[in-house]
Amino acid sequence: MYSEWASLSTQITANSCGAQCFSVLNKFPASAGREVVISVVKQLGTNLGITQNAEPSHLVKDEEVRWCMDVICFGLSLPLQEHETIKDCVNVYCEWLTALHPQPRISVPKPICEDANLYARQIINHFHNLFVPRQGESSDTIKRQAVLCHRVLRTLQQTAQISQHMDRETWDTLLLFLLAINEILLAPPTVKDDVGDQLCERVLSVLFEVWLLACVRCFPSPSLWKTLQESCAMWRHRIALVDQWNRVNLALTARLLEFSYGPDFTQLKNAGEEDGQLIPAGMTNDCVAQTWYRFLRMIGNPTALCSPHIISKSSHFVQWALTHEKGAETHQHPCLQMLPQIFLNAIRGISSQVDAFLALPSIGTELRPPLSVARPKCNSILHLFGEWLFEAAHIGGDTWLQNRKKQACEASKRPSSMIMENRKGSISLSQPNSLNDPASLPPTLTIDKYESGRAEAIGTLCKIFCAKKTGEEILPVYLARFYMALQQCLKITESKECDETLASILLHSADLFRLDLDGINVLLPGFIAALEIVLPDKDLKLKTQAITFNRTELRRSAINILLSIMVLPLHYHTLPIRNLTSDTGEKGLTFLQLKSRLMNILMNALQVETDAQNTHMLLGGLLLCVQDAVTFEDTELGGTDHLSGPGVHHHEENLLSSACSDRSASLASGTVSFGAQTTAMSSRDTGSAHDYPSLTISDDISVEFTHEFESVAAYDNAHALFVRATYLVCHRLISSWKTDLNVSLAALELLSGLARLHIRETDALECKRAVKWICDYICYQCSRPPPAHSKDLHSTIVAAFQCTAAWLMQHPYLLQDKDCLQTVLEVVELGISGTKSQSKNGDLPKFKDEKELKPASMRVRDAAENLLTIILEQVGYFPSECGPESISSLLDELALMKHCNSLPTGDGSAGVCNAEQAISKFKYFVTENSTILALLEEPLGNDQDPQPTVTLLIRGPFGRHAWTMQLRHLPRSKSGVKYHAVNPGRPIPMNDITQRPECEQKNFPEGVDKVQPCVADYSIPTIDQIREQYGANVISELEAMLENQSIHEKLAWAESDNSIDSLSHAQECVPPTVCHEFHAARLFLSHFGFLSFEIRDPHNPVESLGPPQRPLIVLDTKSTTFASDLDKLDKLSARTHDTVYCFYVKAGQTTAQQIIGNMAEDQSYDSHFANMLQTLGWPVHVAEHSGWTGFAHNSWSLKGTSALADRHQSNVSSESNYNGAQHVLYWADVSSEIAFVVPNAWNLRYNSEMDACSLSSNCSDQSTVSNVWIRGDDAGSLKSKPRNLSLELDANNRNKEPVPPTRRKGTVSKPALLVQAPAKIFLVWLESFEDYLNFPVEDLLAYARTGEELQSMQLPRAADCHVIFLHSLQSGLLRVKLQGPPGRMSFATPLVDGMVLSRRVVGNLVRQTALNISRRRRLDNDNYQPPHVRRRLKVQDIVQKYKMDLSEAELLAHLFQRSI
Repeated sequence: MYSEWASLSTQITANSCGAQCFSVLNKFPASAGREVVISVVKQLGTNLGITQNAEPSHLVKDEEVRWCMDVICFGLSLPLQEHETIKDCVNVYCEWLTALHPQPRISVPKPICEDANLYARQIINHFHNLFVPRQGESSDTIKRQAVLCHRVLRTLQQTAQISQHMDRETWDTLLLFLLAINEILLAPPTVKDDVGDQLCERVLSVLFEVWLLACVRCFPSPSLWKTLQESCAMWRHRIALVDQWNRVNLALTARLLEFSYGPDFTQLKNAGEEDGQLIPAGMTNDCVAQTWYRFLRMIGNPTALCSPHIISKSSHFVQWALTHEKGAETHQHPCLQMLPQIFLNAIRGISSQVDAFLALPSIGTELRPPLSVARPKCNSILHLFGEWLFEAAHIGGDTWLQNRKKQACEASKRPSSMIMENRKGSISLSQPNSLNDPASLPPTLTIDKYESGRAEAIGTLCKIFCAKKTGEEILPVYLARFYMALQQCLKITESKECDETLASILLHSADLFRLDLDGINVLLPGFIAALEIVLPDKDLKLKTQAITFNRTELRRSAINILLSIMVLPLHYHTLPIRNLTSDTGEKGLTFLQLKSRLMNILMNALQVETDAQNTHMLLGGLLLCVQDAVTFEDTELGGTDHLSGPGVHHHEENLLSSACSDRSASLASGTVSFGAQTTAMSSRDTGSAHDYPSLTISDDISVEFTHEFESVAAYDNAHALFVRATYLVCHRLISSWKTDLNVSLAALELLSGLARLHIRETDALECKRAVKWICDYICYQCSRPPPAHSKDLHSTIVAAFQCTAAWLMQHPYLLQDKDCLQTVLEVVELGISGTKSQSKNGDLPKFKDEKELKPASMRVRDAAENLLTIILEQVGYFPSECGPESISSLLDELALMKHCNSLPTGDGSAGVCNAEQAISKFKYFVTENSTILALLEEPLGNDQDPQPTVTLLIRGPFGRHAWTMQLRHLPRSKSGVKYHAVNPGRPIPMNDITQRPECEQKNFPEGVDKVQPCVADYSIPTIDQIREQYGANVISELEAMLENQSIHEKLAWAESDNSIDSLSHAQECVPPTVCHEFHAARLFLSHFGFLSFEIRDPHNPVESLGPPQRPLIVLDTKSTTFASDLDKLDKLSARTHDTVYCFYVKAGQTTAQQIIGNMAEDQSYDSHFANMLQTLGWPVHVAEHSGWTGFAHNSWSLKGTSALADRHQSNVSSESNYNGAQHVLYWADVSSEIAFVVPNAWNLRYNSEMDACSLSSNCSDQSTVSNVWIRGDDAGSLKSKPRNLSLELDANNRNKEPVPPTRRKGTVSKPALLVQAPAKIFLVWLESFEDYLNFPVEDLLAYARTGEELQSMQLPRAADCHVIFLHSLQSGLLRVKLQGPPGRMSFATPLVDGMVLSRRVVGNLVRQTALNISRRRRLDNDNYQPPHVRRRLKVQDIVQKYKMDLSEAELLAHLFQRSI
């Protein structure tokens, strides 16, 4: 940079020799000169005002001043024993230098004031004598010299700062003086505690600070800059040089970034306040840039510090070597042992500047903030620092060794002959590394001691390349050099230790494989080998020297790398991976061959990982691998059927191999043999120790892909991964993870995800074992001592019950197994009651009425009840005929009445036209205080068989169900068979009239008169006694009545004998007319035991207390609000519901209007985004959809019955496919529903209309305005006045428990705790990854309304939103970025921040993640009520409002009343 400019080194050399500091007193004996100095300086010192008042100087002529200055010059060179004299000399000169100040001191001579610059230059040159080291001085005297030097340096620096009169010549003199004293103090080899060692930091800091000041006042000439550069090269063995260089560079860089990238760019924070004031205030931007670049290049290439021969080429080191008593080379000086640390500090300084350009925080911060969008391009940073960093990264590598050997062969002369050359030619800042034999180096300077600096350099390079923006191009030459450096640094030593270089690469390369770097996959084998060293090792041993690494952070970064390459083998298949250094003819690895190694790393890492966050990430990656393998085999391979040759069965038995390396703990393994015309023989022996299955591929399969896939399929196919993952996760869940909330939840989420996988050859035994493990986990958690029972513990139990339900729903055959069924039901019993009936197999079972109800918590009991209902109602039957959008019947009273036979018209239009009329036809009862029975006694139109029929609508905690029951004497299979022919014929009637024998009726036996009467017989009065008592008239009337009755009976018999119906006449037997009138409801209630009233034991005090428990409660349906309350109950879904809002962000878009505009009809977007949407759920038509639609007002409506939806449909044009106006994406399972909405401009207009409608409704009813308890699901039902604290309005809290034990109740005085807005989940597709930093979450919330927000009086905040960003890479893969509120349970699996996905699994994993995020949010909410609890409480509220207090007799009488 300064090659055309002359150096001022000769002047510095002259100063160092004292040419300009020579006094005439040197010509006299030292004692004479000493006497002169003492007498003169003492007199001058008395006028300075130090000990007495200052007086004007008596020196009035130039000759007088020059003579005194000659004396003081000699005095400054006196031995240090004359400390007081030297001190006076320093004081005089420091006072005289104030002539350059705006207000000189009074003691300054007049000639100096008149020509201050001239005299100041002489004074500055004379000060050189003070800094010359004195030989043989004691440490105490050296310290005194250092104190005086500090005084001088402080004075010079202060003068430079405040002087307004210094001319260029004075500035040059000052800078040359500072260079000279640095040269004389720092150029010699370091000797501990000498004056150079004590003043090193100070003289360097003053030099650099004054130099910066000169750049503002009088910019140094190129010759001075060149001299500074050459001088610094001679001081590189001083560690203070590099430290001060770093300090100045960082300060200049901070100012440079400030005006280059604006105030929004992340400002660099210096170590202290002093560094922030290092740059003079008046420095212009152009001056900052010029100064920054010159200082950056000041010490030359830092890699020269790795060559002691170059650093020790100065004459001072040669002099030391020549005078060494034992003879030594210059590079053997002990001070050079600091070179490895100096090299590390220099590279660290460069790294700090790179961090500043990338807006990265200082080293040591745990949370890594995102890179600035305004950061410079990678090429720009590499132009500045790349050459140094690339060279430093190769230090000690193969390339470096080859170049060194080559240079040694080309050397024609010994380096020692080069030492004595001219100073100018002896320093070459770009000179290659040492040509000397390394054997002559001391052990502390061998090349491996520079490993720390090399590690810092390669780590910095990794940070630069990881800062690549979307679409940014990096020069191929930089990529090539970077890949070569990485390949050499990633080489594994024989000891297989993790050294500093390897650790630094892994720590700073987390994003390397997810940035679309050209050709990055050539490094895949090297990175996998590095991961095999770091991740599977439980007690990782780091071979470090000067850099300390946090092992947890190192493993986390390695896991990030692993998650970004997991999908590559199945994405690129058999594509070969080229080797950077080998010939092109050599066959390299293929991607598919790396799959087994990646799987082993993942499994082994999961076995030994102890950090919760790292385990969470690994579990997400594990589910990704299994899901990707399953989907790959289903879609790409067609189930791998085409791989099987004749007689070759790949999957008759599947293998369980925990790992295929010597580091893994073998969980279970097997062997399989493939051969032509042979059957695969396999063994399942969990105790075997086979690490690798033996594979013999059939010769008749010649397809390369088939060959390679077979080679890994034995232990890496989908089923094997499924088995390994299930076994490993269940085992660790029981043994290690059960006490950690987040890890337990992540493990249970993974097991739930595994349960949903459809693997062709699923092993029932493995599934049964998984369910058994989960049940054991629940048992263990419930059995923990009371102090351990906390909210977190119960959250894990609830999640385990949900996981068990997922396994049973996906594998219903498990309940056919007696052992599995018993295990599950025992756990359900444990959850509901708190204990098992049989704690051990041999114990007698304890019946339900004998047990005390003590569940672990009400949340646990609710989860167990839910699982029990799923087992009894849904396993094997979901989805029902209604489809997955509803687990309830799609029939209600109105729909049933339209099909009723009793309607006057066929179409039902004249019979029942609204819900109130339909409800009036039903009888309503409540049983168990949680189930509403609606009974219709009229047969439906599809029933032609006149049987006692009753139609039931059962509304319970788990939904609405419709049943039709008939009282039949025969099963339906035999009901169509006629019991008799149409004309069966009759036998000939017998006309013989049977003679009825006449006999006298006796009331008493014949021998009754013979029995002797007793006193009791006389208690019954005789007829005579009656006559005497009541009179004869009464007896006469009785006798007349008896006579008349006898006559009537005889007439009746006679009439019967003579009628045509008599048996004596021939008459066909005609069956009676069919009865069409039945009291079927009464029959049903009686047959099912609802009318068996409680019989109490009066002797039992427990039963005798309290009101009787009635099995049946009658509801009064005449109330006008009964229909609306039933509708509210029907609007309470029995499943959880969530909504995900999908957005597409084009490159550079930062406003909500731009993003929403992408969904307009005239806009185009990536086709992969549309394909991804189709994998999220099923497209449904909102008007015909009976599940969750993303909007509260039209969800869970019967098909074609939502008038509000119909009203809006007519006004909405088809602006978007899935904005919720006409269509929406929907997915559901047995316990949850989720809608995917793609908002556009319609959503904002629609939400505004709904808000206005809600506000107008609220204004019409003041009680609604102030009510914060309104349930979020009751949108559109606010016309009726809500009751304060009513259960149907309470969305997320439990104020009442239907059955004992009591549920924890919400606090009435704190309504804020009882309302929680639903979680907002955004799915964002990014064209440019950096746009996630400016994604307008706050503005987009207006488009993401469900109708529940205003009802809950709590609008969602941007800080509470969860955002899943997806960025499409050029490779066709997708990069994931997660953003959400901070908290213990914010992020759920399987998606992990930074993960790279295949497009074939993105929909499934995004959906699972959204569901798991919502589940975790509910688990974390103490006051959340499961849907079935909310429905139960709503039923109880209906009971309290409409129950009829009937006695038993009144209840029975009510059953005989017909409906209206």
